Parts: sequence; C-alpha cells; structure tokens
Amino acid sequence: MNADEKFAAAWTRLPLIAVLRGLQPDEAPTIGAALVQSGWGLIEVPLNSPQPLQSIAALAKLLPDALVGAGTVLDTQQVRDVHAAGGRLIVAPNFDADVVREARRLQMACLPGVLTASEAFAALRAGATGLKLFPAEMIPPAAVKALRAVLPRDTWLIPVGGIGIGNMDAYRAAGADGFGIGSSLYKPGMSASEVEQKALDFAAAWAHTIRA
Repeated sequence: MNADEKFAAAWTRLPLIAVLRGLQPDEAPTIGAALVQSGWGLIEVPLNSPQPLQSIAALAKLLPDALVGAGTVLDTQQVRDVHAAGGRLIVAPNFDADVVREARRLQMACLPGVLTASEAFAALRAGATGLKLFPAEMIPPAAVKALRAVLPRDTWLIPVGGIGIGNMDAYRAAGADGFGIGSSLYKPGMSASEVEQKALDFAAAWAHTIRA
C-alpha cells in the first residue's frame, strides 16, 4: 500500500490528524499507541519539536498501520530527511511547490498549507494530496464554504489551527472533510492516558458531525 492509499484508508476510518508538537522521542511510543488504540491513523510530528526525526522513526517502526510523518516542513531537504526516517506524510504551514513535488517524487502524501483560492489551486496543480487550511482562525466556516464551491469536489479540505470539539460541527457543515488537531489533543507533558481520552472524545465528536 503506497502513501496515498494508506492516507485514504486512514482518512476513511477517521479523518483527523494528530499534531504532536513538542513530542519527546522517549514518549513517542506510548503517545502513538494511545492514538492508534483510539482509532487514529494519521500522526504528524512538527519539525520544530525536540529531535523530531527520532520520534518519527520510532512511530513509523512501532505503528506500521498508521501513516506517520512531519509537520512544519519548509524545504526539500527536510522532505528527504523525513523520508529517510521512515515518515511518509509531509505537512506544511505554507505552499511551496518544490516541497510538494519532492514529496510526491518520493511517493509521500503531502498536505501543504493554503489560505487563498490561488494557493489552493496552485497546490493541487503541484500534486498535493489534500489542502491544509491554515490557520483556521483566519478561514472561518463561511470561507471554507466559499472554497468548497469552487474547488474540485474530491479535494480534501482540512482546517488546522484552533480546532476544538466546539467548532467542528460548523466547519463540517461548511464542507471540511476532516481536521488537524494540535494542542486540544496533545501538549508536552501530557500522559498517554490523557491523550487517549482526548483522542476518544474527538473521535466521538467527529462521529456526531457525520450523523448531523
């Protein structure tokens, strides 16, 4: 199964990406296991975390059924570093065509950050797997609805930044396909049991948005 197929399979099960900013390598196994046990299959370790490549390598090895990768990826060398560590998911806060193309060359799933329709269409032309709408605080549900009206219907729109259980419904109704969840799910120092409970709460909240 290639990265796109793995992404699609995990996305179908639960379209939520765990953003583990600040994760330490020694806690990666227990936090990752807690997420997978809660039904999460998409895990991102931002590169401005402590020793992120070590955490990515550990997660990729221990969680073969999950798609693990990096966030805050800003250049092509970082794409190659993540690939070498075993990561197969690239997430960026911005759209850089070279980053997207390098990720695709290495057969990695790639979610560049976009804020405007121009960036969104350019990212799709470069080969993006889906679009990270970032920061979501600047892209309210009304803006998501407007983007959904003009983008190809099969484009995955993924608001990230400031997403919590309380605002998922509004974004989902506007056309969001899933979310990246950061500090509402994980903060440095949290125990695996705390993360697992939050992960289960988010999964339950997503199930409610599906039923709505």
